[in-house]
Amino acid sequence: MAIDWGTLRIGLAVSDELGLTAQGLPTLERVSREADFAALEKLIAEREVRLVVVGDPLELSGAAGPQSEKARRFGRALAKRCSLPLEMWDERFTSGQAESMLRQGGITRRDKQKRSVDRMAAVLILQSYLEARPAPMPSPEAAS
Repeated sequence: MAIDWGTLRIGLAVSDELGLTAQGLPTLERVSREADFAALEKLIAEREVRLVVVGDPLELSGAAGPQSEKARRFGRALAKRCSLPLEMWDERFTSGQAESMLRQGGITRRDKQKRSVDRMAAVLILQSYLEARPAPMPSPEAAS
């Protein structure tokens, strides 16, 4: 599962069973830390999530700024609470890419673009993570 963490909303995406493609989930409106974690725990259990990938909003220089530190604290707390491994993933430019893609698709602010941007950013985070992983080695049975 990928998370595009924000102070107002949390964009979400999950991969298919083979870990090849990312699909967006409804954006979670932030309520409180406890309510947010409870909603995420429920989703993690329902989707049988095995790894949490949190977008790391690094600065243009690549350095971790205040928002990056907040996202990292959130990711560590969620991973610990759910007993899951955590990967922080560079999310620079994902919101801009998401906005551009949505505009090209005809999604406007009237169409709840902000929630769509958060969901699309989570999809972009997860898809880039999936594509960056080394390809799995074929099993010996598949080679014969």
